[in-house]
Amino acid sequence: MSKVNVAFVGMTHLGLNSAAAAALRGHDVVGFDPDQALVSQLSKGNLPVAEPGLDEAVANHKNLLRFSSSLDDVRAADVVYVAPDVPTDDEGTADVQPVRSLVELVSPVLKPGATLVVLSQVQPGFSVSLDLPGDTLFYQVETLVFGQALDRALNPERYIVGCSDPAQPLPVQYQALLESYDCPVLPMKYESAELAKIAINCCLVASVTTANTLAELCEGIGADWSEIVPALRLDRRIGQYSYIVPGLGISGGNLERDLAAVVRMGAAAGTDTSSIAAAISNSRYRKNWVLRQLHDKVLHAGSKPRIGVLGIAYKKDTASVKNSPSVGLMSALEGYNIVAFDPVAKLPDEIDQTTVELAESALAVADNSDVVVIMTPWDEFSEIAPEELIRRMNGKLLIDPFAVIDGKLAHVAGLEYHTLGIRKAQH
Repeated sequence: MSKVNVAFVGMTHLGLNSAAAAALRGHDVVGFDPDQALVSQLSKGNLPVAEPGLDEAVANHKNLLRFSSSLDDVRAADVVYVAPDVPTDDEGTADVQPVRSLVELVSPVLKPGATLVVLSQVQPGFSVSLDLPGDTLFYQVETLVFGQALDRALNPERYIVGCSDPAQPLPVQYQALLESYDCPVLPMKYESAELAKIAINCCLVASVTTANTLAELCEGIGADWSEIVPALRLDRRIGQYSYIVPGLGISGGNLERDLAAVVRMGAAAGTDTSSIAAAISNSRYRKNWVLRQLHDKVLHAGSKPRIGVLGIAYKKDTASVKNSPSVGLMSALEGYNIVAFDPVAKLPDEIDQTTVELAESALAVADNSDVVVIMTPWDEFSEIAPEELIRRMNGKLLIDPFAVIDGKLAHVAGLEYHTLGIRKAQH
């Protein structure tokens, strides 16, 4: 394997995990960020994001991965990735200015023959707007999945590469870097690559929306969604890796951003995108499943139940709370007595820190609670014994949308158990 000198610019979630993966693949890597304070913390091993295996990867590969705020280190690289996270607002609108600013910062210092690759997800038309030489500029579709970011960066399914001219061979050092990951490389036009990521996410959303919709239908007609899933896994048109486990809508920010982008682009192009708009509406409805359960069972007029919330992050194995159903639930329950715990994530600023008690452990959430809800399916929550829960609780209601705890064991312990896709408590 040819070792490549590569720089990743922008040390947020995407750039940091991608840099660590390149070091794990044996390349000489510099993680650049103009924020000197951030670089200082990174150099000490204090990482701003939580991902399985990331701390160890950075600590164990200091001979290949270093951090810098000096443009001289970018100048030495053969391949330079611009890879900051792209922030979105509450409407799913992406702000690509941080990406553009970093491109403008580093492009003048590229050495002759170096390749600049935009890794951050941008909207179609962004790459051509940079007005950089086509033999220098490429757009590569990122594979980031929160909670699996390092593994996805290290073991990609394929690389989608946007080019000025897909018929031309990729630069030698860039080609060598991609080949070291041992996966298919799909060159295509800039605009096609930029839309490809959105297309992938839209197909994923279709699976999620279908699963969520039919799982709730099961609750109404007496079917059991968990019995149906194996049949779908065995259908080659759907497959064993499909996103067909029901959940609380679409969270995290990236999928919402792409759905909003399709709606805006469709309006500009004069085409119908009502199916995508329906997915957005469906997701908003799904996020309130737990709140509807609480209103149905414990939030009666004048009642002030103590509500234990397990999980703050929008999904397990990440500290991200962007569009988290748990955060949305706590916002809707403002004024109620809430106690919460998450092994990694913190309460965001939008939650009044004085109204939510933070427990020191998962079991402590159950102490004197009238109801416990599991809002993030962390693996450690599955180890909670139902009999220990009911021993500590005042009430008996356990709302577990992701079926983290075995419903039959919960019933045997005396809990009133509710999960997605089943009409009533397990018997």
